[in-house]
Amino acid sequence: MTINQLEKELKENKLSSIYLLYGQERYLLDNVVKKIKKSFGNLVDGLNYIKIDNSAIDNIISEIQTPAFGFERKLIIIKNTDLLKKQSKKKNQLIIDKIEKISEYIENNKDEIKDHNVIVFIEDDIEKNKLYKTIEKIGIVCNFEPEKPQELSNRIKYICNAYSVNIDNPTLAYFIECCGTNLQDLINEIRKLIEYKGKGGQITKEDIDILSIRQFDSVIFDLTDNLGRKNVAKSLEVLRNLIYAKEPIQKILITLYNHFKKLYITKMAMNNNKDLASSLKLKPNQMFLTTKYKVQSKYFNEKDLRYILQDLCDLDYNFKNGRIDLQVGMETVLCRYCS
Repeated sequence: MTINQLEKELKENKLSSIYLLYGQERYLLDNVVKKIKKSFGNLVDGLNYIKIDNSAIDNIISEIQTPAFGFERKLIIIKNTDLLKKQSKKKNQLIIDKIEKISEYIENNKDEIKDHNVIVFIEDDIEKNKLYKTIEKIGIVCNFEPEKPQELSNRIKYICNAYSVNIDNPTLAYFIECCGTNLQDLINEIRKLIEYKGKGGQITKEDIDILSIRQFDSVIFDLTDNLGRKNVAKSLEVLRNLIYAKEPIQKILITLYNHFKKLYITKMAMNNNKDLASSLKLKPNQMFLTTKYKVQSKYFNEKDLRYILQDLCDLDYNFKNGRIDLQVGMETVLCRYCS
């Protein structure tokens, strides 16, 4: 089931007896759990509301069997256990036996569970083992993968409309480019902009530049843009602002290297008619980056990119051997290219 379908069902107070919710988009996942709790009704810890973690997985069957005294049903939240997460190749036989036992119990008692329980499994990542297949067969499985820019845009637009604040589509796209694709971060940033503009206001790119906290990768794009235009002063300003903002200097070096590596891959892929998204190993919610990499790669030729990558590798080596200060070395690399 998709996130939107699940949200729609919960809005209509339709509760399944068993859920498996997993993935990286924690904001939406946590919201769905809140909606399940709200649809369930009054919750009393230890009676009709039970939380189980990895240390208590032996209690799952007994908790399902125990009546919710004084209540019609029981909500059981089973979070971050070894039952569904990816295991090493050499699997623990004890865990395998528990997975088998719980899967069979749920399969054999699904009608009783439906009458008396709502069970919610929550994981960061999952393995499609026997328990997964059992839940998929009789319950609802939802993958909370990071949403694509259009889906994020729709959610942000909905929030703006709710507060009668306007934002056009190009500005919305710019907002996501600057602030990233983490929904919680985007909501935090759009709330600031909504408060700033007020009812009936229009959010602009200038507002985003002034008020929003830009994602680290977005700032690296700015640095590289200025470098490509041979604007050494602006490139150094961006670098020094990152350092002033307490970004670890080693992290800046690694990110800068990886960014130029992607520009080099972009150049090679375009020259050889290769699919850029697969060459860069972009996730579905990162597809908008293909245009940005294509545009930026035009500032550099292959020879320039090879030289910059080698300079950054040499800088890393010399820094680790105590021969140069890392900030001075990075500034030297930028100035050398612009000269």
